[in-house]
Amino acid sequence: MNLNPSLLTQMVQMALAEDLGRRGDLTTEATVRAETTAHAQMVAREAGVVAGMALAREAFVALDRTLEVRCLVQDGDVVRASQPMLTVAGRASGILTAERVALNFVGHLSGVATLTAAFVEAIKPHPTQIVCTRKTIPGLRALQKYAVRCGGGFNHRFGLDDAILIKDNHIAIAGGIQRALLAAKSVAGHLVKIEIEVDTLAQLEEALREGVDIILLDNMSLEELQKAVQINAGRALLEASGNMSLERVNAVAATGVNVISVGALTHSVKNLDIGLDITL
Repeated sequence: MNLNPSLLTQMVQMALAEDLGRRGDLTTEATVRAETTAHAQMVAREAGVVAGMALAREAFVALDRTLEVRCLVQDGDVVRASQPMLTVAGRASGILTAERVALNFVGHLSGVATLTAAFVEAIKPHPTQIVCTRKTIPGLRALQKYAVRCGGGFNHRFGLDDAILIKDNHIAIAGGIQRALLAAKSVAGHLVKIEIEVDTLAQLEEALREGVDIILLDNMSLEELQKAVQINAGRALLEASGNMSLERVNAVAATGVNVISVGALTHSVKNLDIGLDITL
């Protein structure tokens, strides 16, 4: 699990530019002497799964290359409350100015990883995969999907160019499942997977008659999902989607679907509580 170094640098620079604005860190410039040094620890305030440590390190060194930064945990590690995650020492001004950007990245991405890990744990012992969706914060998709992998999940499409996913609106405009699938097959290369969304078991049977790689079972009940698995009989990969909660997800996995997609992993996740403690 690694982030592309160029993407990492680009995201940190964008976040710092947003925070520094036109004038820079007015508060630190006004209250902290240039020669003042400090030591700080990034500390987990609650237990969770870590993601985004390289971004935190980059935030500090991008502000001041002389800062000494040491990561005490790695992405994918489980941390306990009060556990130190990173130390940084050097000029206090750089530490203070980079603090919020570093914490924002690690807090948010660790929240994604932690929630993902909870879903992965909830479906044991079933072999079903938990995957994220394209319901991501604009501009942060690659980072959020990376955090999902840190939590033990898998990635759905990164973008519209990854695969063909025919949804209900495509079907409506194309004139039905058969027409939509025929049109997709006429343009898809041999490496491009085709997935289609269905809402009913009758639509599932129609899609199977036409032949398709993956079928998304949208907002189906547990009984419908069980019947869908029986009807499919291993012909296509089955993805269950819609209203997935930690309380329900094990029962969905027990129906025998191959994949469960969970939009909440990225679109409504709670930050992991992480702080930075300064020691002069």
